[in-house]
Amino acid sequence: MTLTHPAYGQLRQVTPNAAVLLADNPGQMTLEGTNTWILRAPGGSDYVVVDPGPKDKAHSEAIARVTEGNIALTLITHRHHDHTGGIDRLVKLTGTPVRAKTAEFLRGSEATLVDGEVIEAAGLRITVLDTPGHTLDSVSFVLDGAVSSDLQAVASGAVSSDLQAVASGAVLTGDTILGSGTTVLDSSDGTLADYLASLDRLVAVGAGRALLPAHGPDHPDLEPVARYYIKHRHERLDQVREALRVLGPDAGAMAVVRKVYADVDKRLWLAARSSVQAQLEYLRTDQR
Repeated sequence: MTLTHPAYGQLRQVTPNAAVLLADNPGQMTLEGTNTWILRAPGGSDYVVVDPGPKDKAHSEAIARVTEGNIALTLITHRHHDHTGGIDRLVKLTGTPVRAKTAEFLRGSEATLVDGEVIEAAGLRITVLDTPGHTLDSVSFVLDGAVSSDLQAVASGAVSSDLQAVASGAVLTGDTILGSGTTVLDSSDGTLADYLASLDRLVAVGAGRALLPAHGPDHPDLEPVARYYIKHRHERLDQVREALRVLGPDAGAMAVVRKVYADVDKRLWLAARSSVQAQLEYLRTDQR
């Protein structure tokens, strides 16, 4: 029987090069749990792991089991604990090197991830895309058998976000785009200006590429999901503008949440406050 999302603790093949192992850490912010992506070239014997997940002994041991400990490289999409908590346990079990945007998560390597970098590991080619907004250190990974010149141009910023890099493959988006719902912007360093620019980048590379998110189900085509995210963000901005018209231009984030998110479960208001704060900062710096 073909596995479908969610399938806790079971390796579920999604594309020829990508399978997912879902951590058993469901919650309001993690949806059904954290997706640990297990990448391998067809016929290959070693793997690339993306996001080892939370500090959970059983999950780390499951990653080691399905890879038989043959992990050429582990990559991190961003700093949040439900993605990084399992790093040290996985390193202990398998000896995998770990690379991330920030140095604190490096293991067995001194090289932080660089925007536009092409990583060759386990018979795969993976392009790093800076996609800040959810957090400042958020990155996405474009997975392909080969990297086209168009994709490299997008990664380097040499072409506009209007370019559609039509090719087969997948994009691992971390928390920048989820499989369901929308992304919360971390108020400590996530900005809406960065986030909207990141969504434009993902539209540019997303056509025909599978969406492999860090939470929620995968999708066969990233582009329409990214375009929905952009539309949703602009709709929310309009709602915040209207709330400020009623409440006054100096209204605080929680006051705006109470008005804009009145029909949303109050347990989600704290998370919504983080995104609203980013929206207010965006509007108040005149970045429309």
